[in-house]
Amino acid sequence: MEEKEIQEVETAQEVQETVDNTEETKAQAAAEVSEEAVEAAVEEKPAKGRKASNAKGKGKRKIETIESAPQSEWKERVVQIRRVTKVVKGGKKLSFRAIVIVGNGKGQVGVGCAKASEVIIAIQKAIAEGRKNLITVPIFKTTIPHPIVGRSGAGSVMLRPASQGTGVIAGGAVRAVLELAGIENILSKSLGSKSPLNAANATMEALKELRTFNDVAKNRGLTLKQMLNA
Repeated sequence: MEEKEIQEVETAQEVQETVDNTEETKAQAAAEVSEEAVEAAVEEKPAKGRKASNAKGKGKRKIETIESAPQSEWKERVVQIRRVTKVVKGGKKLSFRAIVIVGNGKGQVGVGCAKASEVIIAIQKAIAEGRKNLITVPIFKTTIPHPIVGRSGAGSVMLRPASQGTGVIAGGAVRAVLELAGIENILSKSLGSKSPLNAANATMEALKELRTFNDVAKNRGLTLKQMLNA
């Protein structure tokens, strides 16, 4: 009887130990699971924060696309701005007169003159008028084909062709007209009136009367070789 009781006590102790072991393993497993969950949560939080910061950064970063406006080939140069008065009933009316040269440097040039009560408006009107009065200049090897004299009012301008490397020997309004026309080598002399408007118009008249060798040969009924050999 005593041996049976001893065996029963031992079996009860073994069962209690197995129960305790299983409870310990469960607690360890639960602790490990909780630790893994905590680590995963800790790792996920900065990841989410990074994603959020990246998303915010992406939202803040604006891709700036600077669209370069197409540059116009036409160039404008203001030659003179003067304050002029007009006598009207009741007194004098003040206004501004602007003289502007417009050209593309490829054989086209024009002169514009306009008046307005403000300087900016006068310049804009002069540019518009200059583009309406464009002429085509025959250019022969960066210079003009032949000497010529142009006259406008009391002013006259003499133009002569020059060799390569001479440059534009001119000043004032004459120089502005020749440079914007695309002429690189030329000799000039302004005679008579010193008014910029008269000088510019005289230069324009001289450039209008220029003729190329082909035009002269056609007028004479000859070929270019025949005219040059003659």
